[in-house]
Amino acid sequence: MRIDNDVKLDFNDVLIRPKRSTLTSRKNVDLERTFVFMHSGRKWTGVPVAASNMDTTGTFEMAHALAGHRMITALHKHYSIAELKEFFAGFDQPDYVAYSLGIRDEDFEKLAAVLDAGLGGHFNFIVLDVPNAYLERFIGKVEELRNLCPQHTIIAGNCVTNEITEEILLRGADIVKVGIGSGSACTTRRMTGVGYPQLSAIIECADAAHGISDPATGVGLVMSDGGAVYPSDAAKAFCGGTDFLMSGQFFSGFSQSGGELVEKDGKKFKEYYGMSSHAAMKSHYGGVARHRASEGREVLLPYKGNVHDFIYELFGSLRSTATYIGALKLKEFSKRTTFLLVNNQLNRSLEKYE
Repeated sequence: MRIDNDVKLDFNDVLIRPKRSTLTSRKNVDLERTFVFMHSGRKWTGVPVAASNMDTTGTFEMAHALAGHRMITALHKHYSIAELKEFFAGFDQPDYVAYSLGIRDEDFEKLAAVLDAGLGGHFNFIVLDVPNAYLERFIGKVEELRNLCPQHTIIAGNCVTNEITEEILLRGADIVKVGIGSGSACTTRRMTGVGYPQLSAIIECADAAHGISDPATGVGLVMSDGGAVYPSDAAKAFCGGTDFLMSGQFFSGFSQSGGELVEKDGKKFKEYYGMSSHAAMKSHYGGVARHRASEGREVLLPYKGNVHDFIYELFGSLRSTATYIGALKLKEFSKRTTFLLVNNQLNRSLEKYE
């Protein structure tokens, strides 16, 4: 047993120090980024924000909505091949959709069937997703997936430390997904005691990933997954060095989100639950296996309407951050950032009146 005494930070532990800016308007801020991925060799341009591959966010409807903003939707892995065929017949934007799978043999057999059905050209991203990327089996599956899909851009995770970030990239992933226990619908920290404050995880993993590069094919990249509650948290994630941001909470509760629409006392709500929750495991696996415990929340969120309204709010928030720190582009956020360690970041005195 050992204790790491270094301070580790979450989004709510810091504020961003303003700096002199020459920007004259928020509309001049460029939120798009262009990457060349180190293994797939693909070039991609868009806003590097993704809807999580959860039942309640990684939906076909969300993909249609986000693609119009050049954002990514990671489809949840429970769509059938027939459903995928029908969806891709009317969706032709492979740069803005990701196919998701886990590390079970059945997941890889299904992916092989998807490729055999000729659907591989309809998505350029593949998400290899597990809660715990520290498993040796997972590392081997990254390599297997790279051999199976040499031309796809692979996003793999989740992890929170430098050494596994480097290993995942060297085994074939283009982007490492960062975050354990930070998601709003995740109870891993409560159930297991395992986790890592999200901002520090981003800083550590991004530093490791960006140190792995090939002049011909680009650098290793990271995707922050979870922990973002407010639009300002997205800004802090990019300021901390993440290349992409994935969120479930950001994209939950909308008309394009999954989950049942429920009406209670004249108000509308939408289901939202973690993929390790009892609800998710009952829906897809018949219940929680006796050898494991549920590690996800099940909640009803106030219905939010159309996701496009939130996207414009998120974009406006990021552009506003840029004007405070003098960043002309999203790419410059981390170079223009000084974080301030704070005891309190929000004045909540009027929240009771909202």
